[in-house]
Amino acid sequence: MAFVRVVSFDGVSAERMAELASSVNEGERPDDLPATEMILLHDPDSEQALALVFFDTEDDYRKGHATLDAMPAGDTPGKRTSVAKYKVAARMTA
Repeated sequence: MAFVRVVSFDGVSAERMAELASSVNEGERPDDLPATEMILLHDPDSEQALALVFFDTEDDYRKGHATLDAMPAGDTPGKRTSVAKYKVAARMTA
C-alpha cells in the first residue's frame, strides 16, 4: 500500500514556483528520499501550493518524512502550513 506526504504552503509566488519546478525537473533526487513520485500544485492567485510526495511503503515514508522535515526553510516553496500522511486508497493513471 502506498503512502503520500501532503504539505501545504502559503506565500508561494509564481516566480518561486517556477524556480522550484525547474530545480525538480532538472535535478537529481537525493539518495535519502525514497519517493516514487512528487507532484507540486500551485494556485498563483492565492499564492498557495501543495506538495504531494508518494512512497511505496510506510518505512520509505518515515525515511522521506525525516529527510523532508530536515530541509532548510529556504529550500521549501513558502511558509509550511500543514503536513499530513495519507494512504493511497485508489489511483488511476492515463
